[in-house]
Amino acid sequence: MDSHKDTLAVSDVDQAGRQQQTQTFPNTRHGHRRLLVWLQGQPGVVRVGIEGAGGYGRAVAMCLVQAGLVVVEVTPSLTVRERRRLRQRGKADPTDALAIARVVAREQDLPPVRRQDLSEDLRLLVDYREQLLGERTRIANRVHADLVALRPGYQRQLPGQVSVRAELVRRRLDQLDRLDAEIRALKARIGDLVQATGTSLVQVHGVGPLVAARILGEVGDVRRFADRHKFAAATGTAPIPASSGRTQRHRLNRGGNRRLNRALYTVAITQARSDHPGRAYLAGKQRQGKTRREALRCLKRRISDAIYRQLLADLQPDPGPAP
Repeated sequence: MDSHKDTLAVSDVDQAGRQQQTQTFPNTRHGHRRLLVWLQGQPGVVRVGIEGAGGYGRAVAMCLVQAGLVVVEVTPSLTVRERRRLRQRGKADPTDALAIARVVAREQDLPPVRRQDLSEDLRLLVDYREQLLGERTRIANRVHADLVALRPGYQRQLPGQVSVRAELVRRRLDQLDRLDAEIRALKARIGDLVQATGTSLVQVHGVGPLVAARILGEVGDVRRFADRHKFAAATGTAPIPASSGRTQRHRLNRGGNRRLNRALYTVAITQARSDHPGRAYLAGKQRQGKTRREALRCLKRRISDAIYRQLLADLQPDPGPAP
């Protein structure tokens, strides 16, 4: 399924990738019900793959999941590569839908779509907090520019002013006060939600409530990733092979979830600056001839594996007190 703001292009293929039918439905609630009826009328539907399951296809994905269908995510990069194999000129929604369907028929380890749960609430709240922080920075920079023009050296003295610029400065300062209060409230709410999940991520050195919320919000169900290597690829910490002939090397992975990657970078920097085994690990990599950046990437991969193990451990049932 190729999802768009107004339409959903759907293609049905068999196990060999041969197209059976193609349809287009409106991306509305009524269109979702029509799509569900159409799918239930297709014999042998095993899985439904959606490109854009986190965006325009989010609502229809939840509708299909609630109906009991297996729904997986298909990344645009897979669609592009498959579309090239179709040997058709140009680009159209039915063509993209066919490419997506063939990817779903061929690839058996595609991640299932994320369900609506507490992790999604955490992701939304962390995103909103970062938006507020960005807005606060912009307002603070504007206040600074106005005060420099209003009174050079205002850091030492800010006398009373009655100009329009001074009035705008006061309004922006009020905005900063409101933003600060909302940011503090959000931080407390995020901390409470992280505690409610019962996660043990905060036991990892360098992982506080905000970083834990970011990880939980972006990962969702860690069982979507078959092993730590798949998880590392999703976090962008798995290096990409770039070997040829006698030259054996790896290059930096700029893919993956960059928000997760930034969270792991925060943890790595915290461990590198404190009395922690991560600091000794970083120094050891540098003694082997790696630059500090290369050593930090190695540390991030190590932390990624630790985070993966911790998330899996949290899924294990509590054995309770020993008899």
